[in-house]
Amino acid sequence: MKYIVLMLVALLAVSPASAWAWWNAEWAQRRPIVLDTSAGGADVKETLSNVVVPVRLHTGNFDFLAAKEDGSDLRFVSADDKLVLKHHVESFDSLNELAIVWVQVPRLAGASNAESIWLYYGNFKAPSVADAKGTYDPSQLAVLHFAEGVGLLQDAAAYGQAAKGSASPAAIGLIGGAAALDGSAPLVLPAWPALKLGSPGGFTFSAWVKPENAEADATLFAMRDAERSFTIGLERGRLFARFVAKDKFETRPLENALPPAAWSHIAVTLSDRLVVYVNGEQRAAVAANAPHFSADGVIGENFAGELDEVQIAAQARSADWVKLSHAAQAADGRLIRYGQPEAGESGSASYLGILLGAVTLDGWVVIAILALMMLVSFAVMIAKAIAVFRTANANLRFRQKFGAAEGEELAREHGFDGSSLFRVYRLGIEELRHRFERYDRDGLARSLSPQALGAIKASIDAGLVRENERLNSQMVLLTIAISGGPFLGLLGTVVGVMITFAAIAAAGDVNVNAIAPGIAAALVATVAGLGVAIPALFGYNYLASRIRGISNDTAVFADELITRLAEKYAP
Repeated sequence: MKYIVLMLVALLAVSPASAWAWWNAEWAQRRPIVLDTSAGGADVKETLSNVVVPVRLHTGNFDFLAAKEDGSDLRFVSADDKLVLKHHVESFDSLNELAIVWVQVPRLAGASNAESIWLYYGNFKAPSVADAKGTYDPSQLAVLHFAEGVGLLQDAAAYGQAAKGSASPAAIGLIGGAAALDGSAPLVLPAWPALKLGSPGGFTFSAWVKPENAEADATLFAMRDAERSFTIGLERGRLFARFVAKDKFETRPLENALPPAAWSHIAVTLSDRLVVYVNGEQRAAVAANAPHFSADGVIGENFAGELDEVQIAAQARSADWVKLSHAAQAADGRLIRYGQPEAGESGSASYLGILLGAVTLDGWVVIAILALMMLVSFAVMIAKAIAVFRTANANLRFRQKFGAAEGEELAREHGFDGSSLFRVYRLGIEELRHRFERYDRDGLARSLSPQALGAIKASIDAGLVRENERLNSQMVLLTIAISGGPFLGLLGTVVGVMITFAAIAAAGDVNVNAIAPGIAAALVATVAGLGVAIPALFGYNYLASRIRGISNDTAVFADELITRLAEKYAP
């Protein structure tokens, strides 16, 4: 008994996160989101607090039909299903099935692949609880998502400052929207008391930049007054940071220029050291001692290219914080993985449920057409199978009677209406009867000339054609299902794959966990097409062989009937 107890305890100890009670029964769906800080993921060692990560939702990892069209029913809950996490929506497009949601994780342990949160959705009565200003910690001075398009660019952090200037929306940003600058005018964050250098906590500027060329000379960020300036810029495409006052300190331009037409994550921290990071890796550092001063924040001066996710903090972020930001925000970042969706408190959904949940609208249209084709083909196969079975049985019964009865006596019998042989036989007997009635009126002997036999044979051959048409009627619907089903399924798959890749590219979430569900769901259309074609193929071949047998039997019987008439009534 004690061994059984120990086994149960062990099973409970290793049970997955879904073993926790459902957070709220009013939410019908949930999906685990794994935050991997191990060496195989973001590779950070430090335990971080109040980190904000982007959750990219698209056709490959989220069922938009199961959520409200504005995403207001989204809830992010801690792994123990107790704490509702703060979040805000940068964009939610249920029509194109793309969304970017920023979520605050209060505590994220380093070097762990067991950290996770829950995404709940599927409550169409739920109000929105999105809180952009509450998502970031108080040290976050400004966050520009560039999701607004042209006009004032609103700060998503608690201070709510708007950047002034001219910027066009980029066609596709790294994370949702992005700003495209032509170098003619910068963006400006007006000065306010919190925006200052030299504070005890330090200072951090980070952004994603995409310069148009590798030889750019531009200012990415600057604060200037009459006596001093702090600049983060590009010199011939190489990143540097510089403070100029009575004392000057700077990092020399990096050896390698930022690659043109490609996104790079840059971060610069200032405390007792000035440190420059590129794509999460420290690239330069010098000792620093910046005095307090406040000024406008100038962004993108003389810069031609694109900017995304500009963040300014009144705190010198650690190296692991910068590395985590890069891993969370990069298109191929390794921090976030999406688990399997679950429905209700019953636990994990089946793989079939996962696939069907990821099928796009165009896929459902194709599947609906294929379902209709399947119903028609099955109806045809069942009806034709019944008709063929009845015809074969009726022919068998007629064969047993044929030869034993006289022609006109057999023609008057009932019970052979389903027999193709009987219909051909009755046609020949009717032709014979009409001729003999005329012969009797004219006082002629009952005999058939070669011309009369030829006319009767022609009438019987016409009956054979009609019998074949009757037997093969509606079989064309099966050939349509056989040939058209796979092509319709392939069309649904190709369109689904195109939409999946377009959605992933627009969301900037390039990893196998994002691609696999969408591709698998797109293949559902191909499976549906084959599901229509394969039964129709088997049914068609079986019915065609039975129909061919009945047609051959009827043709043989017609020849036999003509032969018997010729033997009996030839002069």
